[in-house]
Amino acid sequence: MDMAGTGDRRAEWFVPSFGPEKFRIFVGLLFLPYTAMVLSFAVIGSMLSQQIIWDRVIAILVIYFLALGIGGHALDALGRKGAKPWGTVFPRHMLIILSLVTIGLAYAIGLYYMVFHTPLLWLIAIPEGFFLCAYNLEWFERRFHTDRWFAFSWGFLPVLAGYVLQTNRLSFSAILMASAMGTLSLVEIKASRPYKQLKRQLATEDSSLLREQIQRWEGILKSLSLGVILVGAGMVVWRLSGV
Repeated sequence: MDMAGTGDRRAEWFVPSFGPEKFRIFVGLLFLPYTAMVLSFAVIGSMLSQQIIWDRVIAILVIYFLALGIGGHALDALGRKGAKPWGTVFPRHMLIILSLVTIGLAYAIGLYYMVFHTPLLWLIAIPEGFFLCAYNLEWFERRFHTDRWFAFSWGFLPVLAGYVLQTNRLSFSAILMASAMGTLSLVEIKASRPYKQLKRQLATEDSSLLREQIQRWEGILKSLSLGVILVGAGMVVWRLSGV
């Protein structure tokens, strides 16, 4: 399988080392630790509400997992400018169908809440839909495929989405928390750049120094993703405990 010049991504730390190749690539395609960070951002925003409507917490998790975790990453796997980051294990038509179905389902769920409960969510859903395509498909000559837009779309906005779905309003505290999580998202994407560059280098020149540098950046990415996930889980436990 041609990995399109990016190195063998089956060796990434978030790809399982067991199971059939298609299963391993599909799990890798979901970028689960980073997807879990975005889901955690949405949960963190939800937990800022004075009263928690738990079915809406579940709804925002399902929405982001479908739209970004599967749909957005399927769009990314289609390849940009001839590069296919996960090779050719999944045909193009399958990735297109997968992205259309999952993104469509996500927006169908969101539409229910936007029509009957939280119309303010439109202010989040519209730009998120735009970035879902503009970032992953690199529209407009990659003007929106930057670290800052990544942090805004997959760090800042998910926090507001979770909060707005609970309250149908915005608040200074939610915007402040969204800014904090957007900053963490910025750290993640900036750390991933040198990590991926080193992984590509390793494919052509194996050395202990390269492996040491890769492990250092990999440790940062692991710690960051786990830390954000634990913050989200901790806030859920805190609200469930009623303290």
